[in-house]
Amino acid sequence: MAIIPSGSTWVAQWGIRPQTMLRPCAMNKMLTSQCCVTSKIGYLGAPSSSFFSRDSLNALFCAGPSQTSHRSRGARFIVRADSDFYSVLGVSRNASKSEIKSAYRKLARSFHPDVNKEPGAETKFKEISNAYEVLSDDEKRSLYDKYGEAGLKGAGMGTGDFSNPFDLFESLFEGMGGMGGMGGMGGMGGRGSRSRAVDGQDEYYNLVLNFKEAVFGVEKEIEISRLESCGTCNGSGAKPGTKPSRCSTCGGQGQVVQSARTPLGVFQQVMTCSSCGGSGETSIPCNTCSGDGRVRRTKRISLKVPAGVDSGSRLRVRNEGNAGRRGGSPGDLFVIIEVIPDPVLKRDDTNILYTCKVSYIDAILGTTLKVPTVDGMVDLKIPAGTQPNTTLVMAKKGVPLLNKSNMRGDQLVRVQVEIPKRLSNDEKKLIEELASLSKGKATSRR
Repeated sequence: MAIIPSGSTWVAQWGIRPQTMLRPCAMNKMLTSQCCVTSKIGYLGAPSSSFFSRDSLNALFCAGPSQTSHRSRGARFIVRADSDFYSVLGVSRNASKSEIKSAYRKLARSFHPDVNKEPGAETKFKEISNAYEVLSDDEKRSLYDKYGEAGLKGAGMGTGDFSNPFDLFESLFEGMGGMGGMGGMGGMGGRGSRSRAVDGQDEYYNLVLNFKEAVFGVEKEIEISRLESCGTCNGSGAKPGTKPSRCSTCGGQGQVVQSARTPLGVFQQVMTCSSCGGSGETSIPCNTCSGDGRVRRTKRISLKVPAGVDSGSRLRVRNEGNAGRRGGSPGDLFVIIEVIPDPVLKRDDTNILYTCKVSYIDAILGTTLKVPTVDGMVDLKIPAGTQPNTTLVMAKKGVPLLNKSNMRGDQLVRVQVEIPKRLSNDEKKLIEELASLSKGKATSRR
C-alpha cells in the first residue's frame, strides 16, 4: 500500500495487476498477501498511530465480498486534509520562504481582528497564522508535504509552537517597529510587544452640586491626584546615567513560555515576563519613581459643568488622567456628578414638579399665587373653578436640555384644594345658604 498526494487529497492505493491469471494456488497466495496487508492496516490503525483509527480502516478495506480484488482494478480510499495551507496563503507548493512570509504579512494585515471588524475575520487570521507557522519551518513543511496535517500530529509537532496566533504576529512584525510599521495601525492594542507603549489609566472624581448649579451649569475648580511622568528619569524608570540591559529571564522578548505535559499532549502558555514587565530590558531603577517612570502628584483643574446635568452624569476631560508608560498616551479624567435634591422642587428629566395648596374658595373663585421656580418667585394664575389635583403648566420654567441650553422643559404645578374640617357658625350659615341656592338652581333647571 502506498500513500500518494493528489492535489489537496491524500490517496492510498492498493493495486493488483489485471494481467495476472488467478489459479487455485495463486488464489491461496493472494489470500495470504491480503492477510499481510490486513496486518499492515491494523498497524496503521493501532492506538500508537495518528493516521487512522482501526475501525475506520476496517470499514474502508473490509467492506465485504462485493469489493473483492478480482472484480476491479484496485481498491482506493481517500482522506481529505483539513485545509490546504498553500491555498490559505495563496502561494504555490514550490514557493520560497520569502514568498511565504510576504504572503502572510499581506494577509495578516488585512484580517487582523483589531483592524478587520467583519464576522469571521479572527477565524481567518488564525487560519492564516497556522498555515504560515507550518510552511515557514523546513521540518514541518517537509512532513506536511508528504503526509499532511496527520504527519505533523503523528510526529508530535501539532501545528506550531505558538499557542496564540497573535504572538506569532507580534514576533514577525517586531523588527518593523511593531504595529507602527503597518501604516497607521499603531493603535491596535495590548498583544504584548516589548516595544509597545502602555497607555495610562483613567482617573475618576466625584463632584457634588446643588440643585440650581446642576440646572444652570457652573464652573468649578477641582483638585485631583494622578500619576505624572517622572522628571528625574524623563519617564524611562531608569536611574539617570545608566543604560538598560537585556532581560536575562526572557532574553529580551518580554515574554516567557510555560509548558505543561498532560495526557492530551504538551500545552504551552505565553506570559508576560515578570522580571522586566514585558519591556525585555532591565535597568537600575530611578530613586524618585522606583523604576515606574511615574510619580503621583496633585493638580488643580478648572472644570466647566454644562447646564442640565443630573446625578449620574459623567464629564470627560481628555488627557487629564494618569500618564502612560514608555511613551504611552495619558488616560482621561471622568467627573461623576452627584446633585443634592431641592426640598421643594422635584426634578423629572427636564421638567420640574411642584405642588401648591389653595382654599376651596380660591379654587371656586380663582386667584393668583406666588410660586417658587428655579428662576425665582413667579406669579401663577389659578383659574376659577379649578378642580382638585389639576396640573397647571408653566412653560419653559424647567431644566435646560443638556448641551442645548436654549431649550428648556416646563414646570408642572399640581393644585391641591384644601377643604376645612371645622367651620364657624357664620361660615356654616353661608355655606348652607349657598347650598340652598344651588338646590334652587338645580330645581329650576329641571
